Amino acid sequence: MSTTAGAERGRFRSWLLEGLSDMGRHQHQQPGGEGQQVAHKGQRWWRVMCLTGVDYFSTLGYQPGIAALAAGLLSPIATVVLVIVTLAGALPVYRRVAEESPHGAGSVAMLERLLSFWKGKLFVLALLGFAATDFLITITLSAADASTHLVENPHFTSALGGHQMIITLGLIALLGAVFLKGFLEAVGVAVVLVGIYLALNVVVVVDALWHVLTAAHLVTDWTHGLTAERGNVFVMIGVSLLIFPKLALGMSGFETGVAVMPHVQGDEDDTEERPTGRIRDTKKLLTTAALIMSVFLITTSFVTTVLIPKQDFEAGGPANGRALAYLAHENLGSGFGTVYDFSTIAILWFAGASAMAGLLNLMPRYLPRYGMAPHWARAVRPMVLVFTLVAFLVTWIFDASVDKQGGAYATGVLVLMSSAAIAVTIAARKAQQRRWTVCFGVIAVVFLYTTVVNVLERPDGVKIGACFIAGIMLVSFLSRLARAFELRVTGVHLDPMAERFVRDIATRQVRFVANEPGLRDAAEYRDKLQQIRMDNDIPPEDDLVLVEVTVPDASEFESALTVQGTVLHGKYRVLSLESASVPNALAALLLHVRDLTGCKPHIYFEWTEGSPFANFLGFFLFGHGEVAPVTREVLREAEPNRARRPKVHVG
Repeated sequence: MSTTAGAERGRFRSWLLEGLSDMGRHQHQQPGGEGQQVAHKGQRWWRVMCLTGVDYFSTLGYQPGIAALAAGLLSPIATVVLVIVTLAGALPVYRRVAEESPHGAGSVAMLERLLSFWKGKLFVLALLGFAATDFLITITLSAADASTHLVENPHFTSALGGHQMIITLGLIALLGAVFLKGFLEAVGVAVVLVGIYLALNVVVVVDALWHVLTAAHLVTDWTHGLTAERGNVFVMIGVSLLIFPKLALGMSGFETGVAVMPHVQGDEDDTEERPTGRIRDTKKLLTTAALIMSVFLITTSFVTTVLIPKQDFEAGGPANGRALAYLAHENLGSGFGTVYDFSTIAILWFAGASAMAGLLNLMPRYLPRYGMAPHWARAVRPMVLVFTLVAFLVTWIFDASVDKQGGAYATGVLVLMSSAAIAVTIAARKAQQRRWTVCFGVIAVVFLYTTVVNVLERPDGVKIGACFIAGIMLVSFLSRLARAFELRVTGVHLDPMAERFVRDIATRQVRFVANEPGLRDAAEYRDKLQQIRMDNDIPPEDDLVLVEVTVPDASEFESALTVQGTVLHGKYRVLSLESASVPNALAALLLHVRDLTGCKPHIYFEWTEGSPFANFLGFFLFGHGEVAPVTREVLREAEPNRARRPKVHVG
């Protein structure tokens, strides 16, 4: 009985940790990354735009309603301000991001390159928290709006009314089940969904504009009401600028646009180092998507504001979260409205799938390199379960409401846009492009202002972002602590002089002396060798080779090791290494020398003064500390066979 249960648990564990091989099938490795680059021709830019569009264009399902609630009669003018910021601000920023980071890593990678040590890692982890907010709220908000379209449909409202929470949770669970089974992003499916959805929206908008043109009093009533409410045009523009942060959802597709860059075909002579065609076509993708969305945002905000009574936008109203669907049913009949509803549900659900794929692709890009991911996080299925459960929690907290989640979604979008604007400003300054530096700096200020205002008015987003950041950092540091004694050197290379030293001493006994470099004068090396010989009773005729490790950036986790051999002061042979961790570098060198020569090397240390706990913290944070016992522990984990394990001596 117990054997059967154990076998079942074993099979379940194997299935759970297997991951989904198709998730990375079409992804490029970044230059210098691990593994072999996956060669594929990619897709035409307009097809990839549809993959972006399932996230970007699907916001039409709820954006007009959110704009009407935030701005009232001022919604069309406030939307024009949003479009101006989109075309004059967000679009130039992300066109520059496409130039600077053409492998899909986006602005986070740009900022990572500008910052080093722990401050860089912590900054990236914070941005990952807001990125997680953006993608997770995309899943929950899209599912909530999809359920709204289903519940409010006249054919289903009597049967499904009052069950929006259950339907939303069911859609999220279905999304998670698809990823547990196996999910491959299909550009073809995105093209069909986006094509049908945009075509239906064209029909709805054109019909609505016809209703407005044939009923002239509608525009007159709107303008009279707007004038009575806001006064002159300057007041309207000023209020629109203040309302603008609430409409930021209309700019949500740009981060996805650069994330899908590796799928863009580009030119035949493109290389990963110089993907000129891919960059050019991604700029076309971003520009075309922004122009299409701008036209739809302006027209939909106008017709919904003019044709739909204000009270219908309120919570519980028939147009709440589904303004265009409301017009489709009212003006084009129940049959067309139902087709529109199902088209909207499909694209919103697929937007959630795109966001889930973004999460699963984003986290492994950074956390494993930092040593800040548990082993099970490398498998997709456990992460799908984690993200699905978090999405359940977020949906429950916000009561499956589109309106309540708007602030959290906007916060994630705006933080990423602000980081992108800051990144391109710094990049332009480094390139000594003064005009672009000023332009991008102004855009960064606008986005930062918008972010701050959004956070002050709707703090839910920053609270959720802070929770994600805290969770990511806690798990990351616990993971790094648990993996502290791993052999995390990806390769060892000896230069000709170093290899000559090793092969020479391998004819006798391989003895290394660990030395913390100081002045590197003759007295330092003479005293060190004398002390080691005396502490360990090593006769004068035995050869000793000094090993010195310097730590350029202790926050890095994995790196290759290059060993340089030098003769100092005419008599002292020294092997010099650079690594993020002194014990890991020494352990890797010992194992490499053993495998190279067939001899079991010995290494000699002196005890480090001070508190063992303080020394361990020094090792964890700065790569040095109590080196001897940590080196021995790394060797013990890397080589379980004591007979083959290099020897560590401490005097």
